[in-house]
Amino acid sequence: MSVTSSETQIATLDQAKQLGLLPEEFDKITSILGRTPNFTELSIYSVMWSEHCSYKNSIVWLKTLPKDGPHMLAKAGEENAGLVDIGEGLACAFKIESHNHPSALEPYQGAATGVGGINRDIFTMGARPIAGLNSLRFGDLKLEKTKWLVRGVVKGIGDYGNAFGIPTVGGEVFFDECYNVNPLVNAMSAGIVKVGETVSAISYGAGNPVFIVGSSTGKDGIHGAAFASKDITEDSAKDLPAVQVGDPFQEKLLLEATLEVIKTGAVVGMQDMGAAGITCSTSEMSAKGESGMNVWLDKVPTRQENMKAWEILLSESQERMLIVVKKGMEKAVFDVFEKWDLNCVQIGEVTDGDRLKYYMHGELVADVPAESLVLGGGAPVYKREWKEPAYFAEAKKFSIDSVKLPSDYAAVAKHLASHPNIASKRWVYNQYDSMVGTVNMSTNAPSDAAIVNIKGSEKAIALKVDCNSRYVNADPEQGCAIAVSEAARNIVCSGGEPSAITNCLNFGNPYNPEVYWQFVGSIKGMGKACEKFKTPVTGGNVSFYNQSSYEGPVFPTPTIGMLGIVPSKKNVMTLNFKNEGDSIILVGNCRNDISSSEYLYSFVGVKNTPAPYFDLDEEFTMQNALKETLKSGLVKSAHDCSDGGLFVTLMESAIAGNLGFDIKSYDQVRKDAFLFGESQSRVVITCSNGDEQKVIDILQKNGSKGNVIGTVKGNSLVVDGENFGAVSEYNDSYNNSLGAMLN
Repeated sequence: MSVTSSETQIATLDQAKQLGLLPEEFDKITSILGRTPNFTELSIYSVMWSEHCSYKNSIVWLKTLPKDGPHMLAKAGEENAGLVDIGEGLACAFKIESHNHPSALEPYQGAATGVGGINRDIFTMGARPIAGLNSLRFGDLKLEKTKWLVRGVVKGIGDYGNAFGIPTVGGEVFFDECYNVNPLVNAMSAGIVKVGETVSAISYGAGNPVFIVGSSTGKDGIHGAAFASKDITEDSAKDLPAVQVGDPFQEKLLLEATLEVIKTGAVVGMQDMGAAGITCSTSEMSAKGESGMNVWLDKVPTRQENMKAWEILLSESQERMLIVVKKGMEKAVFDVFEKWDLNCVQIGEVTDGDRLKYYMHGELVADVPAESLVLGGGAPVYKREWKEPAYFAEAKKFSIDSVKLPSDYAAVAKHLASHPNIASKRWVYNQYDSMVGTVNMSTNAPSDAAIVNIKGSEKAIALKVDCNSRYVNADPEQGCAIAVSEAARNIVCSGGEPSAITNCLNFGNPYNPEVYWQFVGSIKGMGKACEKFKTPVTGGNVSFYNQSSYEGPVFPTPTIGMLGIVPSKKNVMTLNFKNEGDSIILVGNCRNDISSSEYLYSFVGVKNTPAPYFDLDEEFTMQNALKETLKSGLVKSAHDCSDGGLFVTLMESAIAGNLGFDIKSYDQVRKDAFLFGESQSRVVITCSNGDEQKVIDILQKNGSKGNVIGTVKGNSLVVDGENFGAVSEYNDSYNNSLGAMLN
């Protein structure tokens, strides 16, 4: 290769270090190429071997997760998103990904482009997105910076999703000071496609033309993948060019054009240009198809003059796709994109062999083997050391007896009702369009999971994102198993059958042994829970380096996105109390446990305690018993006990139904544990007065238990004869507290 420009000058070890590569990785690149790489080639390896693209510090453990299940059509890593058979000739493509680092610097565009990117992963496969969800984590809400981040992220998600035309149907928002510097912004999308009509992210067939379609390429997002693979520091604002800029209207055009071009039969393969842009899509598609490409970078439509080859290669400009087309069918592709007024330019062709050759104005600027760049190919794989942190052993010393019983239980109840981790996220979701496309069935009839209509089918899908990161921090293995189990519990409570998960694994720096211990434990917990529920992992995203140089790592946050199948829309179960006089039944065992509860953490102020009680076998049995009970038709409402404990569960059902309750606590457990403890595997259901024994018999027959704890009654929340306040009072506090803090 002749050295005729700065881009083809021989690279140095110092440049490799500046781009985030280790010395041994620089040596490995030199060995793969049989020569020292030039600067453009080094730039290519720096993004493709970043943690964000290669999973080099996580792939060893990701491979241990279960990938097979009764409904799987595409296993993890095979496609842009997971693909699950939902029956009647239809499949659901779904995935969750992070946009944490960009959102920390520029919350509006960081969140907006996260939504855009995850939707492209879905429609690149040929599926039409029908629902979006998100999982958001922010710091102390008293801080002005936190308020700025919340406002920016929520507006970014809302503006992009609303303009794109996909309803946001569910999500979660959590606040803790560990997220002060590093907010977490995880976006999930689900789409529907006919079985057999999907498109793969693959390239093959020497001579087949390669097209870039969609928006023009700019300098936004350059080195975004590398930026996402390092800690946030006080100098991170200098990385602002690594944050992409989104255009939802272009994305809408690209969606329609993409689904239309697939119908022409001209498409060999197609991939979204997400992290690492053209570099990623050309290398991953070529490696999968065991082929090469010649790519002419000067033909790429750009929106800035004199862009260098490495800038074009690494740009993460949004709303772009790479399409490999059957030779001779180019006109059909041109016509579709011309109709939608989008760029459609041939920038390359498929070649025999495995070489990716990138040219700029006739000069060969990079020549690399595709396989050497990708996950499972030549990218490095590490198994890092881990060490149990000291806080873990210290937490185990906690005893409930060290906590005095509260003098005013109603005061605790009101504290929880207005706490930002418990209170309604109405201020957030009111900024999202939840009904566009008329698929959301959960808006007017609240349920534990989002229920999404499948037009023309008796079935629906249930979607849920879930993770209590406080539990995971307390005990990574137990806490992550709880996250999977609670997602499944929410789907079961809504009348669905858990089917599969996607995950977004948010952790600190993997080179920190204590952080890596959290990661390994979480993977183990996720694996055993997914095996139990037969919910294989379809894919997702690993986001390390969520920590700052001055505040340390965030709580380990392995967010679970779960898909469930609702066999019949007639069987959807909601959480709101229905009728005065209905009996309230607590399903499962109530334990003398307040560990890691919101009550203990934020009201009492004790923060280092174990995860709440959890037994996977007990959870599995309880959920199966609940399924059988719901089939009986005797149950009027169902709502799981989770954050805030039993009282919050009852309060939410009361507010949703505008009906109060009158309950009695158990003598065998402390009253604070009964009301506010968060021991797992419990659900509150209601039935008509007189049907209690029938319901309890079904539960017992299936290995679980149920106890009548009270009655749906009046307009007040009454516990052991004490009036905790009116439903209207809690409704006001629950629904308006978060908005009051943010406005």
